Amino acid sequence: MKWNNKFTYPKSSRSLKNGFRHYLFNNNKLPSVTSILQATKSEEDKAALENWKQRVGHTEANKIKNEASSRGSSMHLHIENFLKNRVNESFFEENEQYKNMAKEIIDKGIKGKLEEIYGIEATLQNPEHKYAGTADLIGVYTGESVIIDFKQANKPKKSDYIQDYFLQLGAYTLAHDKVYGTKMKAGIILLCTKDILFQEFKIEGPELAMYQNLFLGRVKKFYEINNLD
Repeated sequence: MKWNNKFTYPKSSRSLKNGFRHYLFNNNKLPSVTSILQATKSEEDKAALENWKQRVGHTEANKIKNEASSRGSSMHLHIENFLKNRVNESFFEENEQYKNMAKEIIDKGIKGKLEEIYGIEATLQNPEHKYAGTADLIGVYTGESVIIDFKQANKPKKSDYIQDYFLQLGAYTLAHDKVYGTKMKAGIILLCTKDILFQEFKIEGPELAMYQNLFLGRVKKFYEINNLD
């Protein structure tokens, strides 16, 4: 696993306005991938989320959401520190949940598979289609140029339940290809549940192209419903 600085990823600042996160590139403001996906959820998905909140109660729903967010942020940070050689193996010996989750992803999803790193927490923009986002990891994975996202979950996932994750990867790979003239081979999700179960999901070939196109449809919808150019 080595660093390869063949691409220069842009610096940007971020702002939150009207509930939407934006990336600021000089005078150019682009909505984030996650804000686009959140704003364009189907009525069915919105109803399912609301039904869950009603079932568990809004207080408990917020607690679960906040705990998951905190756990995910800590897990991401420790994976990032490992990739940047800021921590050694002994750091993960403490029996803390997010460290165990990070270690599971590192042991089963990174070691022996990740060959080169192009960028970590790399900002990507697509000026043509007017969106931006941050990819967890960009590099060479089992011989292919890919974009990887790290995810945590309360319980194991099926592909049907993580369509937004695949749309994120479609957005990131398309942005990278557009700006840098690459041909990203795949998008990969490395996921660990709070019970320390590892899962890997991969989209490539026609499936990756499908999610790229589906995301562009969501971008179009986002600009239409918000009366933006």
